[in-house]
Amino acid sequence: MFDLNKLVRENVKNLTPYSCARDEFKGKTGIFLDANENPFGKLNRYPDPYQRDLKAAISKNMGISEEKIFLGNGSDEIIDLCFRVFCNPGKDNVLTFTPTYGMYEVSASVNDIKVIKVPLNESFQIDLKKSKPWLADNNLKLIFICSPNNPTANCMESSDISYLISNFNGIVVIDEAYIDFTEKPSFIKLIDRFPNLIVMQTFSKAFGLAAARVGMAFSNPAILQYFNKLKPPYNISTINQIAALRKLGKTEEFKSQVLKIKNEKERLNADLKKLKITEKVYPSDANFILVKVKNATLIYNSLIDKHIIIRNRTSVINNCLRITVGTRSENNKLINALKTITI
Repeated sequence: MFDLNKLVRENVKNLTPYSCARDEFKGKTGIFLDANENPFGKLNRYPDPYQRDLKAAISKNMGISEEKIFLGNGSDEIIDLCFRVFCNPGKDNVLTFTPTYGMYEVSASVNDIKVIKVPLNESFQIDLKKSKPWLADNNLKLIFICSPNNPTANCMESSDISYLISNFNGIVVIDEAYIDFTEKPSFIKLIDRFPNLIVMQTFSKAFGLAAARVGMAFSNPAILQYFNKLKPPYNISTINQIAALRKLGKTEEFKSQVLKIKNEKERLNADLKKLKITEKVYPSDANFILVKVKNATLIYNSLIDKHIIIRNRTSVINNCLRITVGTRSENNKLINALKTITI
């Protein structure tokens, strides 16, 4: 049975968080002489440490109460917080399904947490048979699931994910960075059903704010209280909070850009299949395409010479390239360059 109190590290439970000036006064107007700020300038005041305006906008946009929203300095901060809240260094484990987003393993290594890697099956889906024995491991505290997955671009089967959440007494983190590019439903609506579920999304992909570094975590308040306890007091700048707020106010622009990317993906997919160097184009639920080719490294280097940069993923999936969907003009230049490559 899931028991959050047993999962959280003792030092985290006993921690007295840093209290900043804006914790004591939560208003927006007044003569501020409390935080040793320079009284001159437009960016002289510390940002809201709890991003109240931005959370209110996200709440309205997604239909989720503000107390179930945590904002991080990119999703990478949220990933790191998961390890620091729930995993004891040198003792606990995390389960991942490979190949997947590399920051799970990097953050685990930084926090001295052993990574258990269960390979995805031939369809790039979770292998439940190989995964089930690990669920009984008392030292397994976290499971990370990237869906749509990076670099394979596909969504994981929802029934497999639900099984893992339902049969694991630790924390399941679903990384939905690319969820806006698929028609398949998000797991956000299930956070009330599953107390051990954390769903991550981001402003970096569909919202086009990769430079702003604003990641979102959705979970029950009992979990998020520990994230707020550990995070740096001013983890998201005022500039980046404003940028995210403005994006949320441009709903039609957002929808239009996502539709353009989806349409371009279909066109790019069709063009890639016609090339002689292509062996397979994998189905994609994301804003990128995984392509198996005859010589990934040669093709990658040839494109670099033409100032076209894609991602060589042959180190994790043999002879595979990951191609982000660009503008129509960029995609045309890519295809024309690929046509000139002979192997």
